[in-house]
Amino acid sequence: MPSVLDAASAIREGRSSSLELVEECLTRIADHDGTLNAFVHLDADGARRAAEAVDARVASGEGELLGPLAGVPFGVKDLEDCAGMPTSHGSLLYKGGPPVATDSEHVSRLRSAGAIPIGKTAAPEFGTIQYTYTKAWGATRNAWNPERTPGGSSGGSAAAVAAGLVPFATASDGGGSTRIPAGFSGLVGFKPSHGRIPHPDVDPSETACYGALTTTVADSARHLDVTAGPHDTDRLSLPPPSVRYEDAIEDLDVSGLRVGWSSTLGFAAIDPEVAEVAAAAAHDATRAAGVELVDVDVHLTDPVATWLSAGAMSLWLGIDEASHWPDRADDLTPFVRYSLEATQDRPLCTLVRGYRRRLQLQADMAALFSEVDVLMTPTTAVPAFAAEGPSPSVIGGVEVNAAMSVPFTMLANLCWNPAVSVPAGFSSDGLPIGLQVIGRRHHDEVPLRFARLLEIDRPWPLHAPGYT
Repeated sequence: MPSVLDAASAIREGRSSSLELVEECLTRIADHDGTLNAFVHLDADGARRAAEAVDARVASGEGELLGPLAGVPFGVKDLEDCAGMPTSHGSLLYKGGPPVATDSEHVSRLRSAGAIPIGKTAAPEFGTIQYTYTKAWGATRNAWNPERTPGGSSGGSAAAVAAGLVPFATASDGGGSTRIPAGFSGLVGFKPSHGRIPHPDVDPSETACYGALTTTVADSARHLDVTAGPHDTDRLSLPPPSVRYEDAIEDLDVSGLRVGWSSTLGFAAIDPEVAEVAAAAAHDATRAAGVELVDVDVHLTDPVATWLSAGAMSLWLGIDEASHWPDRADDLTPFVRYSLEATQDRPLCTLVRGYRRRLQLQADMAALFSEVDVLMTPTTAVPAFAAEGPSPSVIGGVEVNAAMSVPFTMLANLCWNPAVSVPAGFSSDGLPIGLQVIGRRHHDEVPLRFARLLEIDRPWPLHAPGYT
């Protein structure tokens, strides 16, 4: 399966056709998705029609007028709307519903750039957990080892891209849901600064960001160039970026930046092998940039507890309380049901306590970034675990709760920083391990540049073995 940039260039120049690529994707889905369970819905006919329209324009000599993603098929995470396809949110509450009439703003911008949605990819119910297993659709499996999870909540997108079923797929990230699957699946997963890609949908936790899962840093940069920019209905959306990210990943000078490393963020337990592999990648990335990597002493208000207190508000907006709760409580997965039960009578003062923790965490993060310009950590505390769950209860010999398998990603969501996960290497049993690079707010080009330098220094496999 070609990269996004290679596919777009070949289609625009008439060296290959969009329809051929769509057919290749459909064939690969038919051959492999019975094992992976990456897709929950396909629109093969719609994708073919869109591809034929692109090819017709190329044949008429209009190839250079096409958008930067013209003719490239992609998967759409089943938490966001894609016109003509249903959105199940990974839940029995919505499974079997009708196609939606309009695109999310994210999907709309991808379509405007010429990309072709081919189907919806699996996600855990309402995107709540770090592995992709639901009552509605079952378990989604990791292309590197089908007994393991590809992560969550963008697990279907990760499985589809890692197996080369599509060149890229959309993702979203409210606590790590782009970066965790990237780390578990050997992919690039970028969470932009909050507001960089507009998110007009209601998100009271103010943590969610759209993104994509790709095989290369350049593909992620092009995705950001296409989708970034303000939207009038998102009051948190940022002005147009001042850089072209596809250029910045090649040209940006980061030699004077201060880069810190932490394997625990001062509170987390971690698998020693994960820490070792991620640290080696961090040293290679900074060496390639010509900067020193410095261990930093991190003191943070617990970002996991802070994030958990914020997420329930978004969950309540995901259900139709009048018809879904509590009448259909038995249809919900355990974590969603528990979260609703635990918060249905929560007084306002408890929300205020959570908000105060978040304000303190933001101050902690500001203090940390007065010492460094970039912070590097492992993406996750463990390699991918069982596809059906649960998350490990012991990490590095320490008993932990379920969220502590992924303790490093929530910080960037709560404090609105850009962060990327890139492949760092592999565990002793061949599972991908990710390196996370966090930058200052609004400087999205910086973590992408470090990701690109690591990619140049030590290229990673673009797809899992057996899917090349």
